[in-house]
Amino acid sequence: MRYAGIIRNDIAGGEGICVSFFTQGCPLKCEHCHNPQTWDFNGGKEFTNDTLENLIKYISDNGIERNLNIMGGEPLCEENAFLVNLIIKQIKEIYPQIKIYVWTGYTYEYLNAHGSTRIQWILNHIDYLIDGPYIHEQRDITLAMRGSRNQRILNMRELRHGK
Repeated sequence: MRYAGIIRNDIAGGEGICVSFFTQGCPLKCEHCHNPQTWDFNGGKEFTNDTLENLIKYISDNGIERNLNIMGGEPLCEENAFLVNLIIKQIKEIYPQIKIYVWTGYTYEYLNAHGSTRIQWILNHIDYLIDGPYIHEQRDITLAMRGSRNQRILNMRELRHGK
């Protein structure tokens, strides 16, 4: 399993101070993508037990509890689903109260209709899904947590409870 990188104190992604984890590999390859270096599934760094332990430690470094952002690459493609599932499971066991944000180029509707059991598990255990491909013609730098107007911020807790 491979990953592109980790930002320990990210204030540009989710709410508050976050740890941002970038998956490696993306089958979508959106035109004008902000992270094209993450497209190659063979690129990045090897994900090890130490990587997971560090990620867990970073959540509460210096007594400050952070939320978790999972970005890409494409976190919700089948090639990355095992790793994303593992990370969420481990983080939620230790920090059940933190918010987990996942960015994907797929739409929620597509994932619901075509996602594997593992993808469905992820959707049922995250707090926010930022969905949809980046579309350069709809670029809007004033939007919170997304790069183009077609992308949505979905509160997964509300969706799970029919709100």
